[in-house]
Amino acid sequence: MQRNRAIVRLSYIRENAEKFAALAGGAKLCAVVKADAYGHGAETVAPALEGVADCFAVALVGEGAALRLAGVRKDVLVLVPPLCEEEVLRGISYGLIFTVGDAQDYALIASVCKKYGLCARCHIKANTGMNRFGFDLSAFRAFAAGRLCGNVSAEGIYSHFYRPEHAETAARQFSLFGEFCREGERAFGKLIRHIAATGGTIASPDYRLDMVRIGIGLYGYLPGGFAGALPLKRALTVCSTVAAVRECAGGGAGYGEFGPVYGRLAAVRAGYADGFSRAGGVGNVNVLCMDAFLSRVPAEKYAEVCVFSDADAYAERNGTISYEALTRVCGRAERVYEG
Repeated sequence: MQRNRAIVRLSYIRENAEKFAALAGGAKLCAVVKADAYGHGAETVAPALEGVADCFAVALVGEGAALRLAGVRKDVLVLVPPLCEEEVLRGISYGLIFTVGDAQDYALIASVCKKYGLCARCHIKANTGMNRFGFDLSAFRAFAAGRLCGNVSAEGIYSHFYRPEHAETAARQFSLFGEFCREGERAFGKLIRHIAATGGTIASPDYRLDMVRIGIGLYGYLPGGFAGALPLKRALTVCSTVAAVRECAGGGAGYGEFGPVYGRLAAVRAGYADGFSRAGGVGNVNVLCMDAFLSRVPAEKYAEVCVFSDADAYAERNGTISYEALTRVCGRAERVYEG
């Protein structure tokens, strides 16, 4: 088979979700399935989690629309604020919840609602130190004291730990978030408060509040600083096929200055166009080609070989993080779901 096989174990993802649901206690579980469920296939993963998750989060309106078309009926929060009228209209049509990170985000949503006689739901994003999206506290106070649109309902308020493994930094962010929550509930009434993602959920029970957002943990991995804190099952394995085998008596092993090479080499049908790093870390003897790599793997032509099963180990070899690895290595692969 020319296409790689990405084997996704749905039962493992459900088990991981159940562990976080138990850890969260009375807090709701928001399953983060952005970036195609971190490479695992959101349109299959999300329906498989509807019995465990209270709601879902995606990055983009288009991702949320895809969940609705896949049959997901629970709430879907879009983490990136809408950037144009078309996205607001599409989000409303699919019943998505918007993120409002500044007064301009709110004005865009409110203007669309007024123009077309529609209603929208949103969560307020608070900047507590990450400096990506979200109101600064002074701007939020001014916004909350202003005239608000009755067609846009604020249902939640959230922030994001940028260093949950560092106790002092996380505590400082959490304290600031408390100020946002107090201001928000004065203006909007009771809100769903959430700041903890996978790392924050593990870091302290105090951080779990009304809801936790679990992303990387669903798929069997933990953020840096939390290794071993919770026993999880890695849900993704990528397999490829040996396309050729030869005995080498000199020459190179793919592109560039390398060799001379002697002995047995197998050409495995996985390359950087499939999402793997050109440097490799997949058992390659030299840099990857676009569509294949050369390996000493003791397998015969047409044999299936595992090229990816541990995102942490792969990430360490390639100077990256498990998040990036997972979202890339299913390029051109056929997903096969088990469980």
